[in-house]
Amino acid sequence: IYCAEPSLNGKVVVAFADTLFKADFRFDEEADAVIFVKKVENPEAFGVVKLDGERITDFVEKPKDFVSDLAIIGIYYFKSGESLASELKYLLDNKVLVNGEYQLTDALENMKQKGLLFKPGMVYEWLDCGNKDATVYTNQRILTYLPKEELVSKDATIINSTILEPSFIDEGVVVENSVVGPYASVGKNTKIQSSVVKNSIIQQNTIIENSVIANSMLGNFVQLKFKPLDLSVGDYSTIKQ
Repeated sequence: IYCAEPSLNGKVVVAFADTLFKADFRFDEEADAVIFVKKVENPEAFGVVKLDGERITDFVEKPKDFVSDLAIIGIYYFKSGESLASELKYLLDNKVLVNGEYQLTDALENMKQKGLLFKPGMVYEWLDCGNKDATVYTNQRILTYLPKEELVSKDATIINSTILEPSFIDEGVVVENSVVGPYASVGKNTKIQSSVVKNSIIQQNTIIENSVIANSMLGNFVQLKFKPLDLSVGDYSTIKQ
């Protein structure tokens, strides 16, 4: 955050890059800072806040014993970016480390000790993109919010195929003899042929042929090609790949 020190002036919002959220994004003007939080089932994995009414009294990083289930989700509002910058500089100058890392919660605690008023902000939904499974789930949720008319590009080519909603098909995509969706996002100029793709994120300029994929992420310029099966399967058979 301190790398953005030239921008830390006046009212400032800090939001972690791998976090998506849905919230009533208005701030209590009485607060010197608003820390957005959400109730979680495993607070020991997060930094959490303790409250006294509507006032934040403590910040606890990954508590081993239960103190609160309100996890800090990585979205912050500061009335004074200069105050935040000053506290971050103090941590760096004095090498204030916890387990070898600088912790933003230490800067927040120092600000609170100086009398700044911290209040919680609540989000309706908090989505993480920290790993594959979390990102695929986040893609599901985002697709449910997109207007139907924005899901399938008019510049996509759909040949003898079925697109199950909600799915996002970008411009230049070619889908032939395939089933795509639900909850699939397909990037520009990707080609899907004789395949089934669901609950997955496919980036740009990728080729998928004779494949069945689910709960997956494929990057740019990937080629996923399998040979069609030539089968004679008897009664009560089970085939698993």
